[in-house]
Amino acid sequence: MEEPSAQRGDRTVDTATDPATRATTAGASTEAVSATGGHTVRARVAEVIDGLGCSRREFARRIVMDPSKLSRSLGGTRRFTIAEVVRIADAGGVDPGWLLGGPGQAPARGASVERPAARTARATAPPEGRPSQIVRETVRLIAEHGFHAVRVSDIAAACGTSTAAIHYHYPGRDELLEAAVRWCMDEDIARRAAESSESADARTELLRLIALQTPRTAQQRRQWLVWLDLWAEAARSTEIGRLHADFYRQWRATLADVLRRGRAQGAFRPDLDPDAAALRLAALIDGLATQVLASAPEGTTPDAMHAVLTAFVDDELTAT
Repeated sequence: MEEPSAQRGDRTVDTATDPATRATTAGASTEAVSATGGHTVRARVAEVIDGLGCSRREFARRIVMDPSKLSRSLGGTRRFTIAEVVRIADAGGVDPGWLLGGPGQAPARGASVERPAARTARATAPPEGRPSQIVRETVRLIAEHGFHAVRVSDIAAACGTSTAAIHYHYPGRDELLEAAVRWCMDEDIARRAAESSESADARTELLRLIALQTPRTAQQRRQWLVWLDLWAEAARSTEIGRLHADFYRQWRATLADVLRRGRAQGAFRPDLDPDAAALRLAALIDGLATQVLASAPEGTTPDAMHAVLTAFVDDELTAT
């Protein structure tokens, strides 16, 4: 992915091209919000979240931000970056300048204050919000071309906006990749949660989770293709590696919990080690999915992958 042209050194924001950028230049030219204004920013971000009436975790999902980063920033142990302030303003419908300490009224609960500059900037944004659109299109382009083949100009063209707007929300390639990975993680976790809520027994839930991980649909294949790029980046990037480790820790814990409940229900072997079985199953899923994606038409198919995984459940896990 091409190096952002809108920031160098202290990562100043290009204010000449994008209307949203021009709305926030007062005291906001560096990547991290200054310590002197940090308290005001924290208080006003909290007001935005309260005004939307959602949890902090849900708000973090909306702005494609690590919930722990949001929590630390609100607690004062980490500073918000300018890009994060921009995404918070976009999600809350407020002017970024107000978040940074400018004059104005706090948003009422269930509503938001939108200053004229913010209305201008948001007028051409999609209903889902510009940050979410950028991440969604980034995921699609990574799946189609690979992360290192995707340029910021490609993402801008897909979103119908300028490269400055992309840099404005996500200043660097690492931040874009992290946001794309987190978006995929959130989508996967949401689908798993939906399956768990609909399953009456653990064995049925496990088979549904396996079906979710079998790359049959375009969406499933797209997500797996992003994971392939993630694995390569995780070996080189500390931050992406941490995301990768956190996601797999959650994934294996989900599998182990289902196996543990299935053992208690009598569906799985009484001597089953849920944690060890979860590790084996996760590795089997990853290996088979990679074969499906990399295979020629006569190679490993989604049906073959699903058959092997179902046989593993029947032969290795199910109580006789």
